Amino acid sequence: MHIHLLQLGRISYAEGLRIQAEVVAARKAGVIGDTLLLLEHPPVLTLGRNATRANILATDETLARREVEIHDINRGGDVTYHGPGQLVGYPIFDLRGDLPGKKGPHLGPVDFVRLMEEALILTCKDFGVPAQRICKLTGVWTYAGGSIREKKIAAIGIHVSQAITSHGFALNVTTDLRDFDWIVPCGITDRTVTSLELESPLDPPPTLAQAANAVAAKFGHVFHRQILAVETLDELLASSTTTVR
Repeated sequence: MHIHLLQLGRISYAEGLRIQAEVVAARKAGVIGDTLLLLEHPPVLTLGRNATRANILATDETLARREVEIHDINRGGDVTYHGPGQLVGYPIFDLRGDLPGKKGPHLGPVDFVRLMEEALILTCKDFGVPAQRICKLTGVWTYAGGSIREKKIAAIGIHVSQAITSHGFALNVTTDLRDFDWIVPCGITDRTVTSLELESPLDPPPTLAQAANAVAAKFGHVFHRQILAVETLDELLASSTTTVR
């Protein structure tokens, strides 16, 4: 069993959605196996199914001047930000497959999110950053200390259609955190965001490429799969003609 890995570099959000839709269609058709897309976006705000425009704090004029796009999408969650220095991952997985913790015909979406969180927590650990879950708050968070509250280092929001997952996570690596001032991240007002660059004791701090390699390895570890890298979308779509669930 394996996970295909396709690293796309920095691409527009619209192009990311297009590629994601093509991969989802191929996964639904059973012509490829489970796939992890890793990429980076120019500045963009996305609003999930539970989002409210009130959580966008910047004016339309400010966003237009900074060339920040806004997209309404079908993932769970509220408003979030993607931008340079942030590692975005789209796991396209079949929840009916051989997945850790599956007890019925398919793994539940919440259980899938917990596995994603575990992969990201282990990634943070690789760079010397202790991270955790917080009950009732999806995503990955740093630990609190003294008067300092937990900070969000990775956001998660997925969509499931015909048991196939899409969308996924955003891990702040070298992200300019000032850009989060444009929104109320995920609608949460009492905690702030952070990044691997700020939290890691390593010198120099981890790069986006190092974080991507670590995330891929941890997905393989958590999902008990071998990671098979492909160079292009065409290579991915040609990589398999049958899929065994």
